Amino acid sequence: MSTFLYSLGRWAYDHHRRVVLLWVAAIIAVGAAAAALGDGTRDSFEIPGTESQEAINALDRTFPELSGAGATLVVVAPEGRRVDDARTQLLVEAVVDEIGAIDGVTEVVSPYADGNDVGVSPDGEAAQVLVQFNVGLEAVDPSAKDELVASSTDLDEAGYTTAFGGDVFTSTGPQLSIVEIFGVVIAFIVLFLMFRSLRAAVIPIVTALAGVIVAVGLTFAATGFVTISSTAPLLALMIGLAVGIDYALFIVSRHRELLGEGVPPDEAAARATATAGSAVVFAGVTVVIALVGLSIARIPFLTVMGLVAAFAVVVAVAVALTLLPAMLGRAGERLAPDREHAAGAFSRRWVQAVIRFPKTAIVLIVVGLAITTIPAPDLRLALPTNGSAPHDSTQRQAFDLIDEHFGPGFNGPLLVTADLITSTDPLGVVEDVTSDIRRLDGVSAIGLSTPNPTGDTGVIQVFPTSGPDAEATHDLVDRLRELAPGWEEEHGVSVQVTGLTAGGIDISDRLESALVPFGIVVVGLSVLLLLIVFRSLVVPLKATLGFLLSTGASFGAVVAVFQWGWLGPLVNLDSPGPLISFLPIILMAVLFGLSMDYEVFLMSRMKEEYVRTGDPHRAIVDGFVGSSRVVTAAAIIMLAVFAAFVPDGDPNIKPIAFALAIGVFVDAFLIRMLFAPAVLQLFGNRSWGLPKRLERVLPHIDVEGEALHRRVELQSWPRRDSTAAVTAAGLTTTGPRGPVFNDVAIDLPQHHWLVVHGPSGSGKTALLLTIAGRMGYDQGRLRVNGYLIPQESRAVRRSVALAEMAGLNDLDVNLTVDQHIAERLSIRRFGLWVSRSRIAPVRQQLDRSLAHAHAVRGVPHGSVEGTVPVGRLTPLQRTVLGVVLALQESPRIVVLDGADDLRIGDDLSLLWDALDHLLEDSGTSLVASVVSPSSAPPPSDRLHLVELDTTRTLDELML
Repeated sequence: MSTFLYSLGRWAYDHHRRVVLLWVAAIIAVGAAAAALGDGTRDSFEIPGTESQEAINALDRTFPELSGAGATLVVVAPEGRRVDDARTQLLVEAVVDEIGAIDGVTEVVSPYADGNDVGVSPDGEAAQVLVQFNVGLEAVDPSAKDELVASSTDLDEAGYTTAFGGDVFTSTGPQLSIVEIFGVVIAFIVLFLMFRSLRAAVIPIVTALAGVIVAVGLTFAATGFVTISSTAPLLALMIGLAVGIDYALFIVSRHRELLGEGVPPDEAAARATATAGSAVVFAGVTVVIALVGLSIARIPFLTVMGLVAAFAVVVAVAVALTLLPAMLGRAGERLAPDREHAAGAFSRRWVQAVIRFPKTAIVLIVVGLAITTIPAPDLRLALPTNGSAPHDSTQRQAFDLIDEHFGPGFNGPLLVTADLITSTDPLGVVEDVTSDIRRLDGVSAIGLSTPNPTGDTGVIQVFPTSGPDAEATHDLVDRLRELAPGWEEEHGVSVQVTGLTAGGIDISDRLESALVPFGIVVVGLSVLLLLIVFRSLVVPLKATLGFLLSTGASFGAVVAVFQWGWLGPLVNLDSPGPLISFLPIILMAVLFGLSMDYEVFLMSRMKEEYVRTGDPHRAIVDGFVGSSRVVTAAAIIMLAVFAAFVPDGDPNIKPIAFALAIGVFVDAFLIRMLFAPAVLQLFGNRSWGLPKRLERVLPHIDVEGEALHRRVELQSWPRRDSTAAVTAAGLTTTGPRGPVFNDVAIDLPQHHWLVVHGPSGSGKTALLLTIAGRMGYDQGRLRVNGYLIPQESRAVRRSVALAEMAGLNDLDVNLTVDQHIAERLSIRRFGLWVSRSRIAPVRQQLDRSLAHAHAVRGVPHGSVEGTVPVGRLTPLQRTVLGVVLALQESPRIVVLDGADDLRIGDDLSLLWDALDHLLEDSGTSLVASVVSPSSAPPPSDRLHLVELDTTRTLDELML
């Protein structure tokens, strides 16, 4: 991967104007798409498959008057008056009539209506008007809310206290604000202090903002097709901004480091993109896995939230690998450090102190963070309620007034529905169920209790004695559902519990049950990736333990502050209470991804040093010194971005941001700076090893830049700016039965021919496959068409084509010549059908080469018909056809094994003449094998012979 990113970084650097213009065009196009296609975010907490959602869906069909959103007007009489006196009743009834005329309102229940036992508070000081809409919460027209608030003007002028609450005024999601600017400002200050360069500090900010604009813009454009909550773009903004700045910081830091070592700017940008960029790609993959893993909870709005945030991370990675190198190209040498810094002195002393006492460091971290985790078991979850809204909002005032005058349960009523379609006494069933509910502990009052007009659905409004987010309310919902089978047996009706409060409880339960599978899948996949990348058991296990410690500390801190109220004023906390339901799974997903960022940044640099030196102690020290400064700056930036959402942020996002800030602090400064070096020192060389069985099974991903280091090391080998087709030195391969070929040296210029000769079993085929990038070797160096093998074998395979090789790509003897040509052309161009006009030139190429060879030798020649099966061709015709088919891949080298296996004496010279004609036109080099040197083409300046002799090789090895 590092070699691909090296090429990408150099291309973006060299074409920086084009790349910048493409990103600018993308930003403009995304803005236009958001404006044209966007339909706005909608806060919907539907959870398919839960009892509360099924009941709401049923009410939508059978009792539509109650399936929509509801609002409540709370009226409190002035001191010395009561709400049930005649004057107050006249004023309130006038407001009831005005509300009834608002578009979308289906019913208004006066507090003085007959049968309304909950309209007036027991102390007579407050009354509540219940308003029912015909649409769900997300579909209520904002103008209807304005008309509701305006309807209470006469009461306000008369000295009454009024406030509107209920579902319609529930704060369901955060909104974008100017608060996020402070995080960007702090990030810029940190970057400037680190780089001591205005230009270097601005580049990460610009690239991160570009990525966020694209990601958030496309998210708003997608709202025209998909329901997206208002939390999703804010989470994407928070995550995209944080990782975007961090990823750019890591690459820019490595670029400046290389510039300081005297590396040319274009080479420095390419190497920085390859090494630091590889770590960025893997870090981004871990974050994406964690965010996409939110879908395990099977909650649509949470799945969309995770996908949107994951998309923001993908865009941040794409920007870091393309736009960032392009901006480095625009800056050129101006990013070089002005002077030498004695950077790393403190870091070196720090890490040396840590690894001097590794066991002590490990014990201190584990015990200290375990103590911090103590509050975590007290974690309580709930959906947002008006009780968490700002104190000056009308919904919060209504919530507090209801709590004071009616009781906390009136802010979270439950709806108990009964399917009465099979009942012959619907009214009696509802009365019996209501009577049973009234006797339950935890029930304060019963509001509405009636069948619908058609008598097929009954609804009972239950007011608990506790608030909507209280544990006692959760217990009441559980008891009601436990009684449902008894009611079904007694009355033959199905009973369900629903409403906003019950829906919030169902969401919390669903999320709680998803935490364990989420952790297993996401952490398991990421541990597997760490195994593959670092080829180590210690590194992924250490990373997992560190994540658990930092997550526990985050949970402990957020519970202590937001539930227990510790240090509440410092975070501008209105009042302690339960945390938003999806905080745990969001926190685990994001924190895991970000902790893997630091893990990859730190470990990749240490692994890079270990690969280079083989000294585990030196790798820890040098790797830490080389990366700790960057990780520290990245963590401070993360802290700044997250912390900016805490003081004046939305109450729903505030605890998430706080928990993430604590998690980042613990993970970056305690786990990565103390715990990680200590563990690696404790295990020594074993930190970078895998059991042999795992080593063989796991694929190899070059994140630490091992292939790039070898490429840089050999970029001037065999000579700078070499254009040779094949260069090899000391090439050796040994198989299970001994040496295959040994100490092979090749220097083949472009357009020249290499003929390998030797007896059967001398390794000719193996050498040809090695040159073609299809087979590895044990020792030596090999460069083909400018690409190193094995690091760039994939590129070699694209530039080297194989003619027919027995047992590898045999031609089907039953297919005709034209069918083989059509098959090869369709594969090459990904087409299902190939016209005769495209087949004919290829067959003519075969005919012309054979005709030329026969004319040179004065031998009669007959054309090859396209309808002839390959099995009926002569050995010469079949061999030349194999080369012609290989040339359709536009290779720079064609490999032909067993060229002298023709059995007809005159055919061999004809073959070389035919190939000479073919390859002269295409300018392609030839690598072929024969048994005897006498079978090789006539000597010429472009012919190169290599002898392979198994007997001689064995004798040399024995010596």
